[in-house]
Amino acid sequence: MTKLIFITGGVVSSLGKGIASASIGALMESHGYRISMMKLDPYINVDPGTMSPFQHGEVYVTQDGAETDLDLGHYERFTNAKISRLNNVTSGQIYYSVIQKEREGKYLGKTIQVVPHITDEIKNRIMILTKKVDILICEIGGTVGDIESLPFLEAIRQLRFEYNSENTVFVHLTLVPFIRAAGELKTKPTQHSVANLREIGIQPQILLCRTEKPLSQDLKEKIALFCNVKKQAVIEAIDTPYIYEIPLIFHRQNLDKIILEHLKLPAHPHPSLERWNNIVNILHTATEKVRIAVVGKYIKLQDSYKSIYEAIVHGAISNRCRVELVKIDSEQIEKDGPEILLKEIDGVVLPGGFGVRGVDGMIKTIKYCRENQIPFLGICLGLQCSVIEFARNVIGLKEANSTEFCQHTPDPVICLLDEQKSITKLGGTMRLGSYPCIIEPRSLASKVYKKKKIYERHRHRWEFNIMYLESFKKHGMKFTGFSPDRKLVEIIEIENHPFFIATQFHPEFQSKPFACHPLFSSFVNASLQHKGKEKPC
Repeated sequence: MTKLIFITGGVVSSLGKGIASASIGALMESHGYRISMMKLDPYINVDPGTMSPFQHGEVYVTQDGAETDLDLGHYERFTNAKISRLNNVTSGQIYYSVIQKEREGKYLGKTIQVVPHITDEIKNRIMILTKKVDILICEIGGTVGDIESLPFLEAIRQLRFEYNSENTVFVHLTLVPFIRAAGELKTKPTQHSVANLREIGIQPQILLCRTEKPLSQDLKEKIALFCNVKKQAVIEAIDTPYIYEIPLIFHRQNLDKIILEHLKLPAHPHPSLERWNNIVNILHTATEKVRIAVVGKYIKLQDSYKSIYEAIVHGAISNRCRVELVKIDSEQIEKDGPEILLKEIDGVVLPGGFGVRGVDGMIKTIKYCRENQIPFLGICLGLQCSVIEFARNVIGLKEANSTEFCQHTPDPVICLLDEQKSITKLGGTMRLGSYPCIIEPRSLASKVYKKKKIYERHRHRWEFNIMYLESFKKHGMKFTGFSPDRKLVEIIEIENHPFFIATQFHPEFQSKPFACHPLFSSFVNASLQHKGKEKPC
């Protein structure tokens, strides 16, 4: 029977439930168990695809084209779990499904209620993922005490009752704040958070205590006593500069063994953690440093480009160096100019986005990188802006633009496909998920991938206008990746440049710390080579 691990969070949001869940998944895999992971999100949106990146962070895209919570990115980066649209469930999806069934008369005239109809739908979604795995790790979004998450908490309470206690374990992530004026760590928020859980019938067996200072034995004993858990199950989740160290931090405190004991599963005497040790060793010992700028329009929120930032770190790990991420708002480039803000930069990544705000700064950034031989990697909007910049400044089409930014531009070098023009709904209507790409031989992309055919994940509407293809080629732009029917451009490059490549797809979604995506590995390597060269004045 598949075992269930439920992970909840208390006190405040943004404690790192997703990373904690992914770390537990990595530990379970290190003992030889097949796992799957799931995120239950309490918001009413059907998915995060229509949410602002400033409010919710990045939208993570699965291989099958689902727009999901960014925590699913952590799951894929830390584990070998196969993540699909089934692995992210929202309140919006649950209520939408139940209402549809009610309209179709499938409840045979019953009054539809949160219990049992909503909770049954949640339980059914969870049980679908228990097939073909030994352990399912299920993270409940939000904070205990929020009204939105109550149906999910009630559903997992019922599952423990129905499923037998030795097949389930509750892990609660909480905060032990350090009060600087008093010089003390305080346990009262943790006590209150666990009390809230117990009021609705959930007793956590394990506490992960997020803290900036080490927990003393006395504090652990106090937490254990007031929260009704064993002392050894009070786990210190201390702040660390490297999230890839967290599985090892948990392992040193026997978290994996404690979980397996609760689930009545044997622990491997020598769990396979070598790759995590290798990663952490590189992060701590690498001496050479490379400065990479990410120039985007959602820079103000850390999570807006989460997968981009992590993929750059993976690139540094694969090159055995350290990376200093320099996050630059593209609107600031418009004000101060790239000559000032990119002066000491070794490489530039320009990520995706929507809307005209900040685009002029992106175009200035691209021109600066192209003319000054600075390694450049453009992603999605990064490709589209690269095309616009080249059309204006190399071909001479001064009013070239995307129809997203200027609907009546005389030179729509980026435009919608015919089938996209009639779409009125925003959610789930883009080109989403994994698509094939054929790589041209003797290209930088061919050198990077070492393959003729690749599959990459997409999330965009606008495409390169194929009517302009020959004009761009004549002026030195190389088109090195196409859809199999050659109607869609997937990769562009610039001739006579050490590393200038832009993709319509999002390579960051397939990068892992122990298996860096080749584009990011090659980009960081090119940035390292550029580091020793004289920077432009």
